[in-house]
Order: sequence, then structure tokens, then C-alpha cells
Amino acid sequence: MCRDTAFRWRHRFLTNVQAHQPAGVTGILEVDETYFRESQKGSRTLTRPARKRGGKAKGKGRFSKDWVPVLVGRARGQPQTVDRVLAKVNGAEVTDALKAAVVPGETVVCTDGHSAFLHLQRTLGVQTKSFTASYACPGLDKVYHVQSANNYHERLKTWIQRRLRGVATKYLPNYLAWMRLMAWNKDGVNSDEIVASALGRQVINL
Repeated sequence: MCRDTAFRWRHRFLTNVQAHQPAGVTGILEVDETYFRESQKGSRTLTRPARKRGGKAKGKGRFSKDWVPVLVGRARGQPQTVDRVLAKVNGAEVTDALKAAVVPGETVVCTDGHSAFLHLQRTLGVQTKSFTASYACPGLDKVYHVQSANNYHERLKTWIQRRLRGVATKYLPNYLAWMRLMAWNKDGVNSDEIVASALGRQVINL
């Protein structure tokens, strides 16, 4: 099989997996955002001036249009992962991304102090625990943190940036789906489950 054919089949297999998000996570759901440099890799027509290979994007994180936000939620002590590429990091986008994954009265959403997370207790109807990463919050139990989400961020970015040498932003949702397949339980999914996922049967985040 040639490389181009393999590339096309890869994305055909992953399209259905994008929707295989968790529903009704109980316990602690750690939620945090991370950022990927916007990429038009492989595009014939660019909507911005081309960057030299390895060139730096302007600005940093949430303050620059050159960066694409990705929301990740990791269930504490469980294999479920919810993720989404966001247009903006705001309350409406975050609420929409998480609403199917939580259960009022049974899910505790743990976040940092980003303003997009401030009203989740009202919009989602769940208990929330928020802290500011730069200093200790008096009275907040040390069990409330986002270390699992941040660890997932690190693995995701290492895989995409080092192993794959970066991916086009338009395909980023597919690669998030692929990462969820690999991160399901300890050993990921087998080849039969990958085919089943490509055909629309959800085998992860159950």
C-alpha cells in the first residue's frame, strides 16, 4: 500500500471515532486545555504567509490566533477521556464539550482558574473544584488537581509533535480520536476493535 493510500484510509478509519466520547462519567473528571500550533500542513493554498520549517508561531497559547485550543477531560482512576478542538476557550464551548460526559450529582469537575471554567457548576449542574496553578488554594483538598489531564497533554503533544512531526489542524480531531484508541485501558485497542470503531461501533469510553 502506498503512503497516500494509507493516509486516506487512516482518516476514513478515524472519522467515526471522533464521536466516541464518554457519557455519564462518575467521580472526578479533570479538565484542562492545551494548545497546538495552527498548521496548514499539506494544503495547496495557505490562508497566511508560509512559515519556514521549524519557524515559530506568533504569541503564546490563548493570546494568539496561531494556536489552536484543545480541551481534555480525564476521568480519575478510569480510562475515559473526553476531548475536543475548540474554536475559543470560553464557557459556552467548554459546556457544550462536557455536557454529555457528566452526571449532575455524581461527577465532580476539577479545573484550574481559567475564566471559561468559572460557571460550569451552574451550566452543567455538577459540583466543581477550581484552583489556581500558580499558588496553593487555602482549604482546597489536595485530591483536587488536574495532573492526570496534564499528563495526558504531555503524551498527546509528544506523540503528535515528535513522532508525527506535527499534523494539519483540519485533521487534529482525528488524531485526538486515535490517541483515545491508544490510551484505552493499558494496552489500547486491538486491530479487530479498530476496524469495529471505523465501522461505527464504540469500543472505547464505555
